[in-house]
Amino acid sequence: MRKLLVYNVISLDGYHRGPENDISVMFPMMGGVFDTYNAELLRQADVHLVGRVSFELFQSFWPKVAEDPTSEAWTPGQRELSQAGRSVSTIVVSDTLAADWRGVRVIGRADAYRQIAELKRQAGKDILITGSRTLWNDLLAHGLIDEIHLMIGNLVLGGGVPVFAGKQDASLRRVDVRTWEGSDNVLVRYEVRHRSA
Repeated sequence: MRKLLVYNVISLDGYHRGPENDISVMFPMMGGVFDTYNAELLRQADVHLVGRVSFELFQSFWPKVAEDPTSEAWTPGQRELSQAGRSVSTIVVSDTLAADWRGVRVIGRADAYRQIAELKRQAGKDILITGSRTLWNDLLAHGLIDEIHLMIGNLVLGGGVPVFAGKQDASLRRVDVRTWEGSDNVLVRYEVRHRSA
């Protein structure tokens, strides 16, 4: 059975985005080890699962890297991440995104639980969710998330969009903590303890 993994960067005080839903405040904590760890997870996956907002954000940047991967405009981490993403299929959970993106499968929210549970039962590599806070919080509440990888940055935002939405009832077990030389980010990896049926 495949694992469904979540990977997000958060501020030290637990925010996924800044005040007024500002994603740009997260950028100083991204890049470097954020990109290389994301590439590491993508190499262990064969499906990238995202919500519409994250998908559109990724589409505004990553195709430019893929078009000219040797450009000096990109960091080594961005090149590595772009390369790792080439062998992974993308599934977007959305009721509003047109299904005409080449190589991208779009599934509606009403059928998402069933289709994702079926996807997990199939043979294959991991399924990775990056960003997509609303989607993965919903899947966590429905018992479909297996691991949460949180890269904790070195900024205190003092407000914004919290990483966990609603009233989650999840028990987690810390399985790894990782740091990198030259980076102030800390990665904490949790396994979700599923309730017995």
